Amino acid sequence: MKIVFASRSQQGLRNENQDRTGAELDPSKACFVVCDGVAGLPGGDQAAQLVRDSLLHQFKDCPAFTPAFTQQAIEQCRTLLYEAQGKNPKFSRMSTTLAALFIDRETQRAWWAHAGDSRVYHFRRGILHEVTRDHSLAQRLKEAGYENTGINSNLLYNALGAEPSRPVSFSEQILLEDGDAFLVCTDGFWLNLTTHEMEQALRMVNACEEWLALMEDAVNRNVKKDNLSALAVWIGEPQEATLLYSLADSARFLPPR
Repeated sequence: MKIVFASRSQQGLRNENQDRTGAELDPSKACFVVCDGVAGLPGGDQAAQLVRDSLLHQFKDCPAFTPAFTQQAIEQCRTLLYEAQGKNPKFSRMSTTLAALFIDRETQRAWWAHAGDSRVYHFRRGILHEVTRDHSLAQRLKEAGYENTGINSNLLYNALGAEPSRPVSFSEQILLEDGDAFLVCTDGFWLNLTTHEMEQALRMVNACEEWLALMEDAVNRNVKKDNLSALAVWIGEPQEATLLYSLADSARFLPPR
């Protein structure tokens, strides 16, 4: 199974970049992870790095790559994070979001996990197929049918290291198709792009790196207040599964004349 990926991470207007991205691939499996240290509390960058490093380390040494294993691995990340909090009172509340995509290359199946407002997007035949649901107040109000305009999207009720401890959300396993594409990203990235723009960018390119670069260019035309990070992942040949773009719909991605 052919897998290619590209990654980006920018500091934006923050004093530091608390995002961490990572990827590990071998002949039988793949893991892509994005963590975003929760702002406003000391140690967010350390929390993000600890979770990323621990998850990828466990991935490399896993005896059997299954959804159950990945659940255990993420809980181990949480345990290590609590231990680190206890060792340094200054960082006793450090926490991080998580979005992780797991691929079993032998069975050609994928699943993903997330906590907080970092997201996993799945595109099939150039169209958004699924996206994670944020663990945020804004998302809860939306799902309950209430107006959430003006609600701070960063008000989270779930993150690794936060109290009370809440379960990480896991998707069902899906059978991959040639041409599937994934975007694993922090809120600083997706807040500056619509789903339609992500789809349109996918239809305009012939390579995974080009897809991510095109989206990044569009994001960069806005004021980048927050850290923003993303991993783009292609299965097979997405460019052959998407439609030709129209010039009118792609105007945002073309440089001004």
